[in-house]
Amino acid sequence: MVDTPPALEAYLATMTSEVREILLEIRRRCLEALPDSVDVISYGMPALRRKKIFFFYAGFKGHIGIYPPLKAGSGLEADLAAFANPKGNLRFPLSEPVPYDLISRVAVALSGQIDRP
Repeated sequence: MVDTPPALEAYLATMTSEVREILLEIRRRCLEALPDSVDVISYGMPALRRKKIFFFYAGFKGHIGIYPPLKAGSGLEADLAAFANPKGNLRFPLSEPVPYDLISRVAVALSGQIDRP
């Protein structure tokens, strides 16, 4: 596992232990799926960057948020329908099991979008 950057450590320190562990697992799986991406903090949230920032993830009191919305045609629309808010951003309730595989698939899809016009 890649070391956790200080800015990410500072962000994680503001979270409950439950949310911190979830965010670290999201990070681990996404970095495993996208090993050429790097950690950054942008807009006050953890994010992943390749050519540019493509994936944000954040912890909140009752959910985990994933941003930005996927463009149509990602092939994940049906799987994400229950988690999408009206703007298309994703909200994964902490009261339900976290679908880590689905979240890493979202990260991969978002990464692929930066290569397309």
